[in-house]
Amino acid sequence: MSDRLSAREVKRHKWWGWGLDDVTFRYDNKPAFPALAKNKVGVDLDSKQPVEPDLSDLEVPASQLPAAVRALLVDVVGEENVLDDDEYRVVHSFGRSLPDLFRVRGGHFDRLVDAIVYPVSEAEVAAILRVVLEQDLVLIPYGGGSCISGSVTPDAAEQRPILTMNLGRMREVIEIDDTAGLARVEAGVYGPDLEEQLNALGWTVGHFPDSFTYSTLGGWAATRSSGMQSDKYGDIEDIVRGMRLVHPEGVAVTKPIPGRDSGPSVHEMILGSEGRLGVITEATVQVHRLAPVRQVIAYMYPDWEHGIRGMHAIARSTDVTPTFTRLSDGPETEFSLSMVKEPSSTKGKVAAKVQDGLFAYLRSKGWDTTNEMSISYVCFEGSKESVEQQKAIVKKIVKNAGGITLGAGPGAIYDQKKFDTPYLRDFLMNYQVFGDVCDTGATWSDINEVHSTVYDAFYAVQEQQGLPGFMFCHMSHSYHAGACLYFTFAFPYSSEEQALDQYYAAKRAVQQAFVDLGSTVSHHHAVGTEHQPWITQDIGEVGTRMVQGLFAANDPGRNLNPGKVTTP
Repeated sequence: MSDRLSAREVKRHKWWGWGLDDVTFRYDNKPAFPALAKNKVGVDLDSKQPVEPDLSDLEVPASQLPAAVRALLVDVVGEENVLDDDEYRVVHSFGRSLPDLFRVRGGHFDRLVDAIVYPVSEAEVAAILRVVLEQDLVLIPYGGGSCISGSVTPDAAEQRPILTMNLGRMREVIEIDDTAGLARVEAGVYGPDLEEQLNALGWTVGHFPDSFTYSTLGGWAATRSSGMQSDKYGDIEDIVRGMRLVHPEGVAVTKPIPGRDSGPSVHEMILGSEGRLGVITEATVQVHRLAPVRQVIAYMYPDWEHGIRGMHAIARSTDVTPTFTRLSDGPETEFSLSMVKEPSSTKGKVAAKVQDGLFAYLRSKGWDTTNEMSISYVCFEGSKESVEQQKAIVKKIVKNAGGITLGAGPGAIYDQKKFDTPYLRDFLMNYQVFGDVCDTGATWSDINEVHSTVYDAFYAVQEQQGLPGFMFCHMSHSYHAGACLYFTFAFPYSSEEQALDQYYAAKRAVQQAFVDLGSTVSHHHAVGTEHQPWITQDIGEVGTRMVQGLFAANDPGRNLNPGKVTTP
């Protein structure tokens, strides 16, 4: 890439939901989905025709940015790269957390950002930061806006003008060190653009979070992101080897070297700081040559416990190095099967009959094919010989754990659709149904207890609220000591007035179960404001004071995304 985008050419979400305006979830070609929605959350999908929100129906507060300050920003980036019209300010005032989307759809604009500025270089970022400090503004760095933890949402009580800095024009791969396998990249690059630039030269960074299509390299670093392929490529803290951060006192630089012994790590301080120390402008990342063969194979286990035994054995094997491993529990497998499209081709109809025959056979062997059996996906990359060898080893591991191999067909479908799920949440909100996720990291010793306890906590609070609900879970991001558990839950709220109270009751039950069991408050969804109530339980009182001291020392005026991660 070489052409620099203008501000209005930078990709952005629709103002009221996820992704592109013309992309939505469809259920008319998924015959099992309406019945599942009716059974699990009591919603008749044919009972109404949802109407998409219209911003013109809502009252958008005017910008509070003084004209003189706006002029200073225009001097830095040009008139066309300072935006303060209603839709852009609404889009940039909310992430994609469920509370954010509920409020934006209802026109609850308690506090919007006052302008969005689009720099194209580190020098422009530094110049904007000087204006922010001199004029006592608030600055919120912004990547793709996909965060679900409140990381880019302004404080409703903030009285100073609030500026969002969108880094979407800074999206170049600057250079690649072929020998070291390192790439210098501007922080505003979206996932697809990054992979396109690297793939053209035979490289990949291998980082594919659920938000891949609407998240950026700088955002990944600022929120400690994990990608679906972290089993092989690592989490973002393993991938990012060096950074440049524009700080109130200059530019902080961390070297892209394979080891550090320089006291407490500045590099680690920047990772996960969510804009409170400055603006990440560049990262040097590990890159890998594209594998000649990539294949995702599906497996099925009779239940979650058998599946976990298989996943644990794969993680501990010294003979296989999967790109990713994933296990859906019974409820998630049931949900996944409800999302299967009705076959239209002869090949598809034959495959459906084969599946029906397989499930009948499994039932004859005592399997519960309704809501107990657990599907798993394992991705293999490498040479043809290496992939075949590893597939044979994993097939044996799965068999020893009581599972069976389904093959490449279901795995290929999963791999093609893995970024589509966020659109379902928007669809459900049209029917007054909340759908959200919570994730945690747990050790292999505790993983089954965490799994069952979280279910108990969620359904107990739903019973107290007198509301139906549906929860499911998958295991991903395997490590030597444990893995990530990723829970999804859905329920219909009883009224607009009670909706968020009911949501937070469910969210609190799940998050509290995490910390009570010694798991993490979140594995890869950042802290922001949504997970802040549990941060002290997660890192301790002393740890919290250390983090607060770091932010206070580097940003005494609280100009840099204040209120995120910890307060003050």
